Amino acid sequence: MTSLSTIALGKNRLNIRILTIASSIFVALTAVVYVWKISWIPPIPRDASKLVVGRDFLNFWMYGRAAWLPNPGQFYDPRTYNTVLSALLGADYPGLNWSYPPSVMLIAAPFGRLTYFEALLCWTVLSLGTFAIVTRQFVADRGLLIPILFSPAAIFCLMSGQSSFLTAAMLLTTLSSLDRRPVLAGILIGLLTLKPQLGLLFPIMLVVSGRWRVFLVASVTAALIVAVTAIVFGPQTWIDFASKGIPVQNNLILADPERVATPFYPTIFMNVRGIGASYAVAMSVQIFFSILAIGATIFAYRFRKNADPQVLTALFLCCSVFGIPYLLSYDTLPMTCIAVILLSTGKLDAHGQIAAKLVYWLPLIQIGLGQFHIPGPALIPVVFAAFLLVHLGPKFSQSQKRLADPQRLSAMGTCAAPGSADGSLS
Repeated sequence: MTSLSTIALGKNRLNIRILTIASSIFVALTAVVYVWKISWIPPIPRDASKLVVGRDFLNFWMYGRAAWLPNPGQFYDPRTYNTVLSALLGADYPGLNWSYPPSVMLIAAPFGRLTYFEALLCWTVLSLGTFAIVTRQFVADRGLLIPILFSPAAIFCLMSGQSSFLTAAMLLTTLSSLDRRPVLAGILIGLLTLKPQLGLLFPIMLVVSGRWRVFLVASVTAALIVAVTAIVFGPQTWIDFASKGIPVQNNLILADPERVATPFYPTIFMNVRGIGASYAVAMSVQIFFSILAIGATIFAYRFRKNADPQVLTALFLCCSVFGIPYLLSYDTLPMTCIAVILLSTGKLDAHGQIAAKLVYWLPLIQIGLGQFHIPGPALIPVVFAAFLLVHLGPKFSQSQKRLADPQRLSAMGTCAAPGSADGSLS
């Protein structure tokens, strides 16, 4: 048995070493190509996609600037918003729209007082630093930070100036605090309403698992955020978001007849839309998989809530990805983190390791195949979730305990939450 454990742990080390090397090569090549393609034109340089350096951060920065203006909700009208962008960046700048709820202005406001590059630098340091510090608490071996920080999801987040570093840190902390620090978990879930698509399964999970205190705190936090936003920026901002922002987002992204955005969305809906299916057909297929995600979540947290916490967490994050139609590649970062952690612990057999590696490379696979509207990448989280669902029972946990001795795994980078003795995430 000792020899089997040694072989298993050796394979785990090899998996992580290969992942580290491969991701390092990916980062180096991406950095070279990205810098080489930059057009150094004023007032803000553009990347290969003709978007400003920092891409999506431009929207966040504009939320911050609008927070200091009267009637900020007017910018949910894309014509008004793009008129302002044209005056700032030139008439040739690609059209954008506001997709976030107005509550984002509460955290964006300070950045709106800075120049674009000052704000982008502060945002990058703050979000990336927070993610690294939080993630470090969940891995016993800091070497695991390299494949996580060099993952395609993390690099695309960095290039896009997106909020996924912060939301990933929030999700990991939430899932580790549900029972030990329910108030903190509830507050963080409430804060995730700033990017609501990431937390749609939380109410279901909290109800079926009987975590009513977390549910109550999350509800109160979300309500307070809405109330404070309405008081500070006016109730009209929420009306504009509901009447203009949400419909525009649906029409420009989900119902886009030219399928421009499909390569960047690893969702069932976008994969089906990519092959030319109608909105109705794609949404019907998505609803089927959403029901599967809800069912898997209910089963896991109602009937297998005492299963391995890391496996439960991975299943929840996978269901959160394939259960919704609108989610970008960098939003898979939390799922990437737990996939790397599971690869390092020896809790996955050969099939599970393959699925976890596919999860890791999902953003790159989606962009590569999505350029040609080839479907399939969105099924990777489904496959990994199916594997995890099958292995939620006690038989799996007992067999893994024989191969994955806790003392040995501590040197391999098990997922050790702050204050947790067993390295659990939930």
